[in-house]
Amino acid sequence: MNLETTYMGLPLKNPIIAGASPLTASADSIRRLEDAGAAAIIMHSIFEEQINHEAHELDHFLFKGSESYAEAVGFFPEMELSNLESEHYLEEISSLKKSLSIPLIASLNGVSKGGWIEYATKLQEAGADGLELNITYIPTDPNIDGRIIEKLYTDALETVLSAVKIPVGIKMNAVFSAPANMAKQFSDLGAKGLVLFDRPVHVDIDIEGLNALQTINPSSSTDMSESLRWCAILYKKLAASLCVSTGVATHQDILKAMMSGADAVQMATALLKNGEGHIGTLLTALTEWMEEHEYHSIEQMKGSISLQHTLNPAAYQRGSYMRILTDYRY
Repeated sequence: MNLETTYMGLPLKNPIIAGASPLTASADSIRRLEDAGAAAIIMHSIFEEQINHEAHELDHFLFKGSESYAEAVGFFPEMELSNLESEHYLEEISSLKKSLSIPLIASLNGVSKGGWIEYATKLQEAGADGLELNITYIPTDPNIDGRIIEKLYTDALETVLSAVKIPVGIKMNAVFSAPANMAKQFSDLGAKGLVLFDRPVHVDIDIEGLNALQTINPSSSTDMSESLRWCAILYKKLAASLCVSTGVATHQDILKAMMSGADAVQMATALLKNGEGHIGTLLTALTEWMEEHEYHSIEQMKGSISLQHTLNPAAYQRGSYMRILTDYRY
């Protein structure tokens, strides 16, 4: 059984990538992830605040968007920010590259136009095999035109791409007015991978403390819908690789992602819940299912139920729920 695939030009022994999380913040757990069968590692994120630690260096966009990252709140304790952290991140990459046999992809979070972008060059020099760029900005000002927000993303990507030669992927979100067009812009600029999608934290209200809250937003298989939809729509339309994130928890989820057109999947919540060994369980189940259904490789399966090949294109293209409600029964 051939589980091999390629993501961002990087050959992978199977489609399971360990996404950025506390598990990829420890050298020991990263090695356990590799031993369990992970095909690549996305390092825990280094945030713009940790690079541009002086407050006056930060653009006003920064703090409006920084806590919308799925990793940013709750997973990590509060910390005093200093350049020591950014230097330690580089040392981690350099050290891990000496022992890992699978690709190690650095994760860079930021929004402003500060020196954090220049840090991408240092990540490359430290030995990172690739770079995942995570930009999530929540436009709260009704006077800001959507095109300005889109340019914020494309400018950051273009600047990073001009600074490094390693492959760069970008973690998209699903709230662009035209996700397919944004995906095309990213791909045309030179992004080698698109991760569908970034997962923002939940907003809640403390009715006793009378305050707004942000809470961790763990994903489950029921959260895959938009990732599957847009992966199926974008399949074979872009030069960039596609990676399904958000909700990948079971071997069935991996199969759905591959059939929709993904080149790889990222897992975080399921590994945090079940431990690094969960990858081995998934690979066994994945292989057994493929043997039972006479699939010989991941490549054979890839895109087989994308928009181009499905018998029901309306499932991807239409937002109407009339027929579903008509047929629905408790």
